[in-house]
Amino acid sequence: MYLTLKEAAEYLSLSEPVVEKLIQQRRIRAIHDGEQYLISKEQFSTHFKQLERYKELVEEYLSEPIPEDRDIKDED
Repeated sequence: MYLTLKEAAEYLSLSEPVVEKLIQQRRIRAIHDGEQYLISKEQFSTHFKQLERYKELVEEYLSEPIPEDRDIKDED
């Protein structure tokens, strides 16, 4: 399924100029049919899966308890 520039901007929650800039930088693959850009929606599924996995890893890391340092000597 292909999205127009406007649809892709809405899907990604970005502005149209930002999406167009990403296309020109070749960070988003698109086809230009002479009138408009057509962007494959499929290329974003992997990106969103990676973002979800990254969020899970960060949450897992932040939820780990801080281990006690054994080298600290009691000053009493």
